[in-house]
Amino acid sequence: MSITAIKGMNDVLPGQVETWQFLERRAREVFGAFGFSEIRTPIVEKTELFCRSIGETTDIVEKEMYTFNDKSDNSLTLRPEGTAPVMRSFIQNRLNTLDPVSKLYYMGPMFRYERPQKGRYRQFHQIGAEVIGVEDPKIDAQVLAMLHHYFQDIGISSVALQINSLGCPACRPTYRQALIDYLEARLVSLCNECQRRYTTNPLRVLDCKASGCKEATLDAPSVLEHLCGECDEHFAQVQSLLDELAVPFSVNERMVRGLDYYVRTTFELVTDQLGSQNAVAAGGRYDGLVESLGGPSLPGIGFAIGLERLVLMKDDAQAQTARPDLFLAALGEEAAQKAFVLMTELQRNGFRAEMDYQGKSLKAQMRRANKLKSRFTVIMGESELQSGRAELKDMDQSTQDQIALDSLVEELSARR
Repeated sequence: MSITAIKGMNDVLPGQVETWQFLERRAREVFGAFGFSEIRTPIVEKTELFCRSIGETTDIVEKEMYTFNDKSDNSLTLRPEGTAPVMRSFIQNRLNTLDPVSKLYYMGPMFRYERPQKGRYRQFHQIGAEVIGVEDPKIDAQVLAMLHHYFQDIGISSVALQINSLGCPACRPTYRQALIDYLEARLVSLCNECQRRYTTNPLRVLDCKASGCKEATLDAPSVLEHLCGECDEHFAQVQSLLDELAVPFSVNERMVRGLDYYVRTTFELVTDQLGSQNAVAAGGRYDGLVESLGGPSLPGIGFAIGLERLVLMKDDAQAQTARPDLFLAALGEEAAQKAFVLMTELQRNGFRAEMDYQGKSLKAQMRRANKLKSRFTVIMGESELQSGRAELKDMDQSTQDQIALDSLVEELSARR
């Protein structure tokens, strides 16, 4: 019996991976222009990191984490999200001593045990960014402007930015209690899950997709009506700055985030192309997170983009294996040896070059050159070896030129 991949953990194959590479490359370029530097953290962290940061009553911690004990009986977890590991690394390596403002981005696999569905898998990939050390609403607007620019840059316009404010530790308790009181009177209409968690994590009820919960919370109190003066002013400034930067947005006062560390500005980029999994990117401000993990009292804000969902939205223009610059068709062992040397020289000079390794007929070799969509081809036989010259065929233009075999690098360079 053959061994297959684990359910919800997928291979990314040639012809697909090119789209991934394009999206990752453009993220590095755009984020770099905004002053962000890449950080790479381990896939496995201590379980306590996620319990303390994400929140023990969240679905992620309660149901979805891949947690196990190692041989020393330490509880370890495959990272379910990227922010907490970045904060752990920030604190452990004292990055705040290098610069009072840290702008970091990451990309890589995350793991959650949940039902695989369109755009959501048990091993999934995120591109994320974090800013630590700035409380000013200008940084909220800059992060959102960067996210908006990235989607424009990769050619995806079918997304809409929604923003909200969740208040702060000073004003959220009042809203939380008002929401609990409201939900308590409507418990019978809530799903079993929301009935269980409405006192421990009432904001999550607003995000429930069950029809009964949606109806029951239609007239729920708005968090925006319970903001303190500072949070209200912060949110107003974020909106004003987004207007100045020409970043389109709408306010969604029902939008909450599934992680406990979010305060004030929260946001999602949503689309109608992916069914119920409509959020392509999401994030928010987490001003108390660094301190709660044992670090200095520093504010922060960040987001994560679901790479699988992004790939689903991106057309397949990048989803094509890169074509060879040159295919060398060789007739005979001596010609094959010369073709191998020339191919390696071209590859060392940055050209994509291919040849046949199995001694196939010229017709079969040319079929492969056409299948690979090679830009140029060269046919090498006994006469070409003796003269040191061959026909360089331009497969796009249907033209050919006589060239010296030993000047292939120069000839291809001139045609780039």
